[in-house]
Amino acid sequence: MRTSSVELVILETLSQNHTHLTSHQVYEQIHDRLPAVNPSTVYRALERLANDGKISVSDMGIGSAVYESVDNELHHHLICQECGRVFTIEDKEVRGFFNVVQQKNNFQVITNHLILFGICNDCSKLK
Repeated sequence: MRTSSVELVILETLSQNHTHLTSHQVYEQIHDRLPAVNPSTVYRALERLANDGKISVSDMGIGSAVYESVDNELHHHLICQECGRVFTIEDKEVRGFFNVVQQKNNFQVITNHLILFGICNDCSKLK
């Protein structure tokens, strides 16, 4: 099986779902289209796509890395540690923070996905 066809199907899957999928979820979703694909091929393809900047890899606190297409507008997340709800925040809301960090520390930030953990307003009312 050609790696490029696996990568293409992975990119299509991540773009269509507009969600974060673990490597196992990616494998399960593409297996019907590519029945001969094995998990290790999917894992290697995900690594190449991430290294090429075509997908992002994030730790969203679920115990496994998650992958997301970067063809959508750059965004970041807030995750409630109580209920697990995920809030999307626009890049422009944190871009200034990245700029300050870069200037103050003479450091180039290359991340494309910031994730902050906390407690949402609904859960904080329950305490």
